[in-house]
Amino acid sequence: MLALWLKIRALPTWALPLLLGIVLLLLPSLGMNYGMTRQVILTLLLALIVSGLNLNLGYAGELAMGHIAMYAAGAYTAGLIGKAGITEIWVQLLVGALAALVVGLVSGVPGLRLGGWSLAMTSFFLILLIPDVLSIFKESTGGRNGLTGIATPTLFGEPVTENQYYVLVVVIAILWFAFMRNVVVSRHGTAFQVLKQSPVLASSLGISVFRMKLSAYALGAIPAGLAGVLFANLDMFISPEAFTFTVAMTVLAASIFGGSASVYGALVGAGVLQFGLNQATNFQEYGLIITGGFLLFGGVLFSGGIAGVGQKIVRKLDYKAAEQAGRSKGSSAENAVADVEVLQGANLSVQTVSKAFGGNKALSQVSLEAKPGAVTAIIGPNGSGKTTLLNMISGYYETDEGVIALDDLQIQGQPSYKVARSGVSRTFQTPNIPKNLSVIEAVESGRYSTQRASILQAVFRTPKFRRIRREDRSEAQRVLNLVGLGSQLNADADSLPLGNRRLLEVARSLIGSPKVILLDEVASGLDEDELDVLADLILRLREAGLTVVIVEHNFQLVLRLADVIYVLAQGSVMAHGAPAEIEKNPRVMEEYLGIVSDSDGTSLVGA
Repeated sequence: MLALWLKIRALPTWALPLLLGIVLLLLPSLGMNYGMTRQVILTLLLALIVSGLNLNLGYAGELAMGHIAMYAAGAYTAGLIGKAGITEIWVQLLVGALAALVVGLVSGVPGLRLGGWSLAMTSFFLILLIPDVLSIFKESTGGRNGLTGIATPTLFGEPVTENQYYVLVVVIAILWFAFMRNVVVSRHGTAFQVLKQSPVLASSLGISVFRMKLSAYALGAIPAGLAGVLFANLDMFISPEAFTFTVAMTVLAASIFGGSASVYGALVGAGVLQFGLNQATNFQEYGLIITGGFLLFGGVLFSGGIAGVGQKIVRKLDYKAAEQAGRSKGSSAENAVADVEVLQGANLSVQTVSKAFGGNKALSQVSLEAKPGAVTAIIGPNGSGKTTLLNMISGYYETDEGVIALDDLQIQGQPSYKVARSGVSRTFQTPNIPKNLSVIEAVESGRYSTQRASILQAVFRTPKFRRIRREDRSEAQRVLNLVGLGSQLNADADSLPLGNRRLLEVARSLIGSPKVILLDEVASGLDEDELDVLADLILRLREAGLTVVIVEHNFQLVLRLADVIYVLAQGSVMAHGAPAEIEKNPRVMEEYLGIVSDSDGTSLVGA
């Protein structure tokens, strides 16, 4: 059984989906009747719309209901130009996809700029506006009575027959899912999943949150527009009833039930909804209730949908196969000694920076300097402003006053993703690791903004894309070896122990060859061996020329590593100097360690 499984896994990942596509193409020649052919067509149209939602919801983490409006835009565009005499189906597909893209951009830009649930709300209102818009232009659209008189589509001047139309729908579905699959398994798909995990994390890697969300939303509009064009040419009639809130909920239910974080989950969910629920006699009357039940059922019982269940089974079979072959999961690579490349650090200067939240003064006139080839430590009790200072350097908070500069470049007031692209990299107090990524994929995400390959280059697997992908993999392996995780390349990143997740974050922050690295409580949760690996790495980074800033509670580790220490207390710099000076500073001992020296020099702990 496991031997058979290994043979199946040796096949290219696109082989089985391609086989399914070929079977669908051959169904009419195998005697499938018109009724079943129509159901397959409707299933594929629904799957196209669902796949667009999956890009937004499952990968980019944005709930958007507006795909029905994009579906309507594609359908009415095709219908209107068809009535006007433009019957070439490939022209209609291009124009319909463009119309859907425009609707997506018009609704997506304001919704995404406002943030939060704004995109969900703006896209929801798009659905409510469809009947009113159709009524306003009823002379052209037919209003609530629907659009009739659509001419038969042609392909290179010849009318499209029923069988040709079926083949056309299947071919377009195959091409779109191949397109989506290539995007999802590329570095762009990884960036989408980083964005879904945390916009803060995405921006720290140099990813523009707004542009990435808008890219996902715009891409998701394309299959909805294509589905609309094909729907308009199915019966040569378009009814507003095809674009209601109930239909939108059906799309959402298919996404959740099939698996929103899955390319082919859209096909599974669409198949269940089309062949199951829509066959019910009273579906139209109780559509919302039935669909709502499916949402609850899929959301509660199937975390990740049916595709998620399948992925768990695949992982279990992979683990058993690896175990039988004498390998532990994720041990596909051996640890190797990796050299730290020469790094061009930058001088980080913070001058008289202040920050208040309401009436609370978090930082007051804080100044510090971190130099290349040196480790600068920031210590202080909880609430002293250490992480706030790092967040201001990273661009998450704006300064109330003061200047933050990298060499001669002032970065205060810059968006966080631009600060990251300037060369500032960081880790977080709580490790921020995206789900559903392997260790090596999570680390590769750190190079997204340093090497650029467009989405189209990813889709067509151009030489530039392949070169960058090889470099991503090579660099990820190198930095994972640096932090001692070279033997866990293929392990699930979010399932690693806490200490290893912290080391993974360090690797991710190093892969982009930063000028400054900010380490926030990076030693917390590490055991002695991991601490030794971390300490050795920090010292090697210093020798390589990097500017290292570390916020840490482990005072002994700070004394061991730091060239200069800044001590914060109540938002101000209480003291700074070499480790030997700070260790003997009475005020530091009292404020930070709770040690008070009496008049004869004796130290009293906890006084």
